[in-house]
Amino acid sequence: MGLIKAFAGAIGGAFADSWKDIIVPTAFDEMTAVVPGVKQGQNNGRGSNTKSSYGIITNDSKVYVPENTAAIIFNEGGLTDVITEPGGFTVTDGEPSIFTNSDLADGLDALIHESWERFKFGGQPAAQKAIVYVNLREIRGNKFGTPGPLVYNDAFYGADLEVLARGQYTIKIKDPIRFLKEFVPANTTYYSFADDAATSQLFAEFIAQFNASLNGLSATYRISQLPAQSLILANAITGGAEDTNGWLRRFGLSIEKIAIESIEFSQDSRELVKQFNTNRMSTMAFANIPTDAANVAAQQKIAQGVENHGLGDGGGLMLGANIAGAMGNPMATPAQSSAPAAPSPMEKLKQLKELLDAGLISQTDFDTKKAEILSEM
Repeated sequence: MGLIKAFAGAIGGAFADSWKDIIVPTAFDEMTAVVPGVKQGQNNGRGSNTKSSYGIITNDSKVYVPENTAAIIFNEGGLTDVITEPGGFTVTDGEPSIFTNSDLADGLDALIHESWERFKFGGQPAAQKAIVYVNLREIRGNKFGTPGPLVYNDAFYGADLEVLARGQYTIKIKDPIRFLKEFVPANTTYYSFADDAATSQLFAEFIAQFNASLNGLSATYRISQLPAQSLILANAITGGAEDTNGWLRRFGLSIEKIAIESIEFSQDSRELVKQFNTNRMSTMAFANIPTDAANVAAQQKIAQGVENHGLGDGGGLMLGANIAGAMGNPMATPAQSSAPAAPSPMEKLKQLKELLDAGLISQTDFDTKKAEILSEM
């Protein structure tokens, strides 16, 4: 009974596969790279061949290729033909059909021969031919974002700071044969860049290239200037060449465009830069004002420091001596000298306090140096 069923299946399958087919791609979406070619069994309800076998393409069948698409034909597992021009094409190396012979007797002989061959394999065809379509358009919407802060060696601040970035890039398949052989897994007829498994390696390599290109700008641009340099950074990543990271050579694809949507400080780096700028403004506050006004302002800062930290017993003696001296000779004027006078203890303490307030020395350093100045009195 099994033999009879196999023979019936062989006859029915061979006859169903004798119809000429119209082969078209399934629909592409924005992220699709590869789709299978399918037989158009019906068109608006017209058509009867709905039971043909998978992997069988009959002679004189039509293959339609859309714009910016490549049709790749596989036979017995090997790639045999590539079509990159749009239009309709006729299959000439497919399976024989009773409809491709002008002589009906020859067509029937071919049908009987094919049925017998299928009977040997339990009723299924031994031949395997398939068509897949590869998207040659720019594949847009590949989003990226730094998985964590990237280190940016800022020459202006002289420190390693951190940035976060996000954006999108486009990919274009330029060598469909290499793409199918080297990137797409074997026996795959559908492939999409929307799948994380498909893009994880590309994403890791892209972020590595992004980081290297980002730090290549550190000698020229401060970290706060990076948001305005997104186009320069994008060009630095692509390098003006098609083979970024060797993708064209390795996988037959390349990055076409990069759109950097945001570059910003990490929270820790934002606080560091804020502190740096505050300290810098504090130390530069008296750079361009008259000396008398600077001394008054500096003495006010020292007074505040004395109130906060104290000067000890030696400080009280020094202040007392200064007050007594001023009272003993209220009309005295500074002696004129061609050589600059050595800074007084008060001036030294003023400078020391400015360094402490600017965050350039520690409290311990301030206390040690203060003691040395007081010991000189």
